[in-house]
Amino acid sequence: MGKGMRAGKRPKAPGAGGMQKQLQQMQQMQRQMEALQAELEERELTATAGGGAVSVTVNGKREIVDLTIDKEVVDPEDVEMLQDLITAAVNEAMRQVEEMSNEEMGKLTGGLNIPGIM
Repeated sequence: MGKGMRAGKRPKAPGAGGMQKQLQQMQQMQRQMEALQAELEERELTATAGGGAVSVTVNGKREIVDLTIDKEVVDPEDVEMLQDLITAAVNEAMRQVEEMSNEEMGKLTGGLNIPGIM
C-alpha cells in the first residue's frame, strides 16, 4: 500500500469536490427555474386584433383566460373575418407568452440552451 493509504480506502478522484459543488449549483438552478416557471404561469398577457375589436388574454400556462369581441365586428354575413381576428389575437398572445418565457428563463440560465427548458 502507498504511504498514507489505509486498507479499503480509495483515493479521492481529482476534482471530486468540484463535482459536488457543480451538482449543488445545478440543483439550486433547478429550484430557481421551478419557482420562475410557477411565477410565469400566473402572469397574463393580452393581445388584440382588428384595432382592438378582438382582445385575448392568455396566462403563462398558455390558457385563454379572457376573450372579448366588439359587437361591431359580429356580422353574420362575414363570419370569416371574425374567425381571422380571433385567430390573429390568439396567435399573438401565444407568441407573447413564448417570448416572455424565453426571456425570463434566459436571464436565469445565462442564455444557455438547455433542452426541455421552455
